[in-house]
Amino acid sequence: MSVEALFGTDASFEARIHALRPHRGQRASAANLRRLLDGSPIVASHKHSEHAVQDAYSIRCAPQVHGAARDVVAFMRQVTVTELGSVTDNPVVFADDGAILSTGNFHGQPLANAADAAAIGLAGLGAIAERRIDRLMDPARSEGLPPFLAPEAGVNSGFMLAHYTAAALVNRMRGYAAPSSIDSISTSGGQEDHVSMGWNACRALRRAVTDLARIVAIEAVCSAEAIELRGPAPGAATRAAIEALRAKIPRMDVDRFLAPDLAAAERLVGEGTVLRAVEAVSGPLE
Repeated sequence: MSVEALFGTDASFEARIHALRPHRGQRASAANLRRLLDGSPIVASHKHSEHAVQDAYSIRCAPQVHGAARDVVAFMRQVTVTELGSVTDNPVVFADDGAILSTGNFHGQPLANAADAAAIGLAGLGAIAERRIDRLMDPARSEGLPPFLAPEAGVNSGFMLAHYTAAALVNRMRGYAAPSSIDSISTSGGQEDHVSMGWNACRALRRAVTDLARIVAIEAVCSAEAIELRGPAPGAATRAAIEALRAKIPRMDVDRFLAPDLAAAERLVGEGTVLRAVEAVSGPLE
């Protein structure tokens, strides 16, 4: 949505580019963008214009940044699946010979490392989304959109406060990304002299997931508004996303209290409503 809203090009998402650096997440992200932008009248309208030599990193490097987050989340999922299928008791009783052995399988380092890595990846994802929101707000960089997406910006704040919210969430996510797994405080009289702090790592990751959904929801709301302000019809996938949002969130031509709109957008994103609407048009995304 933001690519269309910001008059971005789809040229940097070509498959042959990403085959040169074939990280799995990057290739999947680029493939999704190609599918979502396929047939977009907005993209086609400026394909041969000279409005920019290159898009900003927040657009052009989206597959690389989004893909890196996908890869680290896949790693977290792999570790979690292994952990759920593991025996972490101490001691362990072996039924075949009755042996009772003291173990270290309870140590949380695998989960702690993976959770920290995932929180770092999500913080990067939230940061790049906020940069796109910021670009949508700024008439010097938004390719003709009104300041803060407000048609009468002098008397309306538009989505300025939505951007503030996204910025605050990114700041909070950076705190969640501070790794717990590198810290260890000896306890139990020095017997437990190295601990993973995995509980804190996993708790921070859970909060990061919630805040990232809020940032993505804000970007979706702002991008939808920007596209409608532009006028030309977007691609079918973007149109489906906007229709899903508009079922609960009307356009904002004049200022109103934004909290209910952002909460509604968070539910629509978090519950998968927007994704299902898009995939009904685009087919399953990677």
